[in-house]
Amino acid sequence: MIDKLQSIEDRYNKLTELLMDPEVINDSNKLREYSKEQSDIQEVVEKFRRYKEITQQIKDAKSIIEDESDDDLREMAREELNELEPEVEDLEQEMKLLLIPKDPNDEKNVILEIRGAAGGEEAALFAANLYRLYSRYAEAQGWKTEVIEYHEADMGGYKEIIFMINGKGAFSKLKYENGAHRVQRVPETESGGRIHTSTSTVAVLPEAEEVEVDINEKDIRVDTFASSGPGGQSVNTTMSAVRLTHEPTGIVVSCQDEKSQIKNKEKAMKVLRARIYEKFQQEAQAEYDENRKSAVGTGDRSERIRTYNYPQNRVTDHRIGLTINKLDQIMEGKINEIIDALIIEEQTKKLEEVGE
Repeated sequence: MIDKLQSIEDRYNKLTELLMDPEVINDSNKLREYSKEQSDIQEVVEKFRRYKEITQQIKDAKSIIEDESDDDLREMAREELNELEPEVEDLEQEMKLLLIPKDPNDEKNVILEIRGAAGGEEAALFAANLYRLYSRYAEAQGWKTEVIEYHEADMGGYKEIIFMINGKGAFSKLKYENGAHRVQRVPETESGGRIHTSTSTVAVLPEAEEVEVDINEKDIRVDTFASSGPGGQSVNTTMSAVRLTHEPTGIVVSCQDEKSQIKNKEKAMKVLRARIYEKFQQEAQAEYDENRKSAVGTGDRSERIRTYNYPQNRVTDHRIGLTINKLDQIMEGKINEIIDALIIEEQTKKLEEVGE
């Protein structure tokens, strides 16, 4: 671990030199790139420097205890040692956590796509429940929610709803929601009181910046049409709705939430960019198809990351075996307990990879 930390400090020092180089100062892209890189490693470098300082002080104190004949000096050295050793242990743990590779998407806004899957109308109703859950959670975090597109089901709820959550660090929290969510409850339409099981899928995509995804305008086919409401009836006589097709990948995105065609196109472009970014990321790892299948699955009842059991007021996250009897609170967006547990689990696994 010390070798890794020393190489990071060496890089930090090199970046300090580069940021004073006139050639870099006059290149806005390099200046931004190097400044961000240095900012990202600054905390671990500061802790490492403090660690080296303390370990030297501990070495000196031990030397005094072993070699010094003056009892007062030896007692002072022991007191100093008792104060410094716990701090070293704390710093070692903090540095290990800081060495965990960071997800480059963690600070980004997110685009959530919720779809009713297995279970018909009940799945659509649960999709609406999940949309409300994430909206309430975002509100509690001080984040802004913006609907991009939705298709309502005949009995209420959503066949599909796509929305953006704008907020610093949104992806770092919400990425754990990616997958199939299973609900067990008695539907309002069930006269016999039988519990039904349904699923809705949640896809969480990081918003991609224009500089991260090079999209040629010539590759995008733009179609406009009149907005429609439930059942397909026209609710807007103007051709304000927009459908974008990225022909090289076949990705299609539509947006009809706004009355303005320009605003609908802007929103659709955000989703299109995010989907293309995700596709390229996954393909770079040569696991796109398998990753997509494992992340969201088919929506079948047997594939799930979490189960919401209404009769028992219980939520179970199957990835970490966490069960909480607070379903009523969780459906109000109070999901920090689950997210925090998932973050700890991920950090623990990555700490094992970092090793000593």
